[in-house]
Amino acid sequence: MCSFPKKFMHRLPRIFFLLTLSLTACFPAFSQPLKREFRGVWIATVKNIDWPYSIESFGGEQKDNLRELIDFHHQKGMNAVIFQVRPSSDAFYNSRFEPWSEWLTGKQGQAPSPLYDPLEVAIEEAHKRGMALHAWFNPYRAVMDWKPNKVLDPTHIARLKPEWMLQYGNNLYFDPGIPEARDYVINVIMDVVQRYDIDAVHFDDYFYPYQITGTEFPDTLSYKTYGASFSDKNEWRRNNVTTFVHMLRDSMLIYKPEVLFGISPFGVWRNQDMDPEGSATRAGQTSYDHLYADILLWLEKGWIDYVAPQIYWSIGYPPAAFDVLAEWWNAHSYGKHVYIGHGPYKVGNNADTNWNNPSEIPNQIRMTRYLPEIQGSIFFSSKRLEENPLGVTDSLTTSLYRYPALLPEIRWVDDEAPKPLPEGLDPASHKEGIVLNWYPPTDSGAKYFAIYRKQGAISPEIVPENLLDIVDPQEPYFLDRDTRFLKRYSYTLTGLDRFHNESAPADFRTQIRWSGGFKGKKVRKKK
Repeated sequence: MCSFPKKFMHRLPRIFFLLTLSLTACFPAFSQPLKREFRGVWIATVKNIDWPYSIESFGGEQKDNLRELIDFHHQKGMNAVIFQVRPSSDAFYNSRFEPWSEWLTGKQGQAPSPLYDPLEVAIEEAHKRGMALHAWFNPYRAVMDWKPNKVLDPTHIARLKPEWMLQYGNNLYFDPGIPEARDYVINVIMDVVQRYDIDAVHFDDYFYPYQITGTEFPDTLSYKTYGASFSDKNEWRRNNVTTFVHMLRDSMLIYKPEVLFGISPFGVWRNQDMDPEGSATRAGQTSYDHLYADILLWLEKGWIDYVAPQIYWSIGYPPAAFDVLAEWWNAHSYGKHVYIGHGPYKVGNNADTNWNNPSEIPNQIRMTRYLPEIQGSIFFSSKRLEENPLGVTDSLTTSLYRYPALLPEIRWVDDEAPKPLPEGLDPASHKEGIVLNWYPPTDSGAKYFAIYRKQGAISPEIVPENLLDIVDPQEPYFLDRDTRFLKRYSYTLTGLDRFHNESAPADFRTQIRWSGGFKGKKVRKKK
């Protein structure tokens, strides 16, 4: 068995990494469980990419499907859901400003029947499983597949404020240069921040739209009206987006500072031939030059808590190599979290033959685990993981995500751990395993419990391989089905706050032998 000095892991040269991908036995750190890692999945609702499966299904069926989908990802090792709640100025929640989405019921403005709130369900189901829920908004996209005869709900903003809209290609967009339009979008997002228990606001890469060759974005009028102090229209456009991001961040800090703000930009900030600070890539469009998103400025100023660059290319891909970009973003984190966006939608389904290798995404994850500023991954998208292309999902579940992981701490917001839990566990043998009962905490500050388990009578150490699950403490029990007849197991709990700081282990420990075949004690009811 060969080894590599840990202190040099973060300096591992890319070329050396590429030569040794097939020799993972030499790198035991690859297979060791991690204590903390962000493992997210995008659930896209636009055009029903991931969910709902059918706009013709009843609300109850959609609700069940959403619950099952979140449970599927939890079982596969994910600990965060990025749920698209506003695809194009419509809502997958009970909005005070915008109509129900056409991709929910088939008709814009029509509420689901029986009535339910998808965002509320997603939050409840994620938190019940110890998962974070990030609400994903598309700030500037107003109408997709726009035609003059397209039927819009009377309350849709494109009907109420057509002067804010610009057509570009087949879509309508808010004009980011109009201050009132920016204010409106911020109010829409803040309505969700204030009324729902989301963990984060999430944007993807759509700021100004991707450029259409030979077609200028038609914002000449707003530039003349509002851009007098800018001699360069591109600088004015970047300032419009930066102003919007800064204003939203300030509003969130005032009204709900515990909610995080993350952005998932196009994977290339700038090419090196345009800026020496840029990456060694040859991307046809870049986040800074074509989408007018100055991500590095927002990170440097502390206006966002994480960045999730969409690096949907393979390792070694000449125009924009995954390995080159992962290293570049690792070097440009400004102390915030970096979660890499992976593209399983390309696995076995792309002109780049590297995607025919079932180890492509597992190798990408292995590489990022060497880079100290990269804290995890997000996958686009849910449907593709469900399809399990070339066995990729199974590979994650049985190997890299075999053990659960806590989410990374958000120490720049809060680094104070919750109090150790004061009350004990009440274990009982059950015909399906061992049931752990507890009383919901009152003032410990815990949003989640982490359950640690070890076989035998010795109390479990608080180490990754003993982490059994992360659960909602308000759910007063947990059933451990992974038990063997007449074997003894020891358990303890720690508390996790909403910033994922972990308490010391509870003062109590408990142990029990699973005898099987008995109903055991009844599950304790909430007080």
